[in-house]
Parts: sequence; C-alpha cells; structure tokens
Amino acid sequence: MCIPIHMKAENRKIFDEEYRVLSVESQRLTIQGVRSGEVLTIQTENPEAPLTAADYPPGQLITLRDPSGALPN
Repeated sequence: MCIPIHMKAENRKIFDEEYRVLSVESQRLTIQGVRSGEVLTIQTENPEAPLTAADYPPGQLITLRDPSGALPN
C-alpha cells in the first residue's frame, strides 16, 4: 500500500485508528475508521502485487503503519 511519506503532523492520526475493510479491488482498498467513521481509499502503485479479498476480506479489521518510521537515517 502506498501512503505519502511527507504527511502533515495532524494527518498522522490515521495510524492511531483501527479500520474495517469495506471493499477491495486489484489496485484499491477502501477502509473505514472504527472510531472516526472516516472512509479512506488506499491505492497501490504496484500492479505486480494486486490486492485480493483473500488478503483483505471485507469486514476484517486492520491497522495502518507509518512508513516514515521504517526509513533508515
């Protein structure tokens, strides 16, 4: 999944939320925050690794990880 690395501090709150999978397409995952109700669409930029309902079944709870925390110094 691709989430912009250069996010404003107030937008980092998305990583403190738990999300329910609403739908999955080969390049797009639509999720909804359990507490906030906010709906997000995450689009992958890697067509060689499609998203599948087997990996993200509708109704499954997921969390997002901040990719900037995994970058080397």
